[in-house]
Amino acid sequence: MKKRLIGLCFLLLVVLITGCNNIKKEEIKIDEKGTKNVKVIIKNKEYILNLESNESAKEIYNLFPLELSMSELNGNEKYAYLDKSVNFSPTDIKEIHKGDVMLYGNNCLVIFYKTFQTTYQYTKIGTIKDLDDLGNQDLIVKFES
Repeated sequence: MKKRLIGLCFLLLVVLITGCNNIKKEEIKIDEKGTKNVKVIIKNKEYILNLESNESAKEIYNLFPLELSMSELNGNEKYAYLDKSVNFSPTDIKEIHKGDVMLYGNNCLVIFYKTFQTTYQYTKIGTIKDLDDLGNQDLIVKFES
């Protein structure tokens, strides 16, 4: 009887440990205003990224912390390909706003630092508050949860 009890306790311990390994990263943090925020560091300056409430934003959040070498494109955006594809739901955006963070396709993360019209389709991930002009050079961007 004692051996069965010890065996049962051991089995329960294994189940608990295995279950803990399957716990996903904490869901997106929500501040007192109900906004989902993460920290973004660009050129040694901290910004706040307000995340959208969609599956793509949640999946990208679960990749954080993330450091990306982002390439310059068109004098208005920085982009980097993620190592992993994520769910995406592209829509006609029509107008990109300074600070928009979008997903192009299922693995290209884009930060826009100017406002302009577009005919491309993107999945909106969020918006970086008060984003500066990032200039025409490639740069490193850090996303922290």
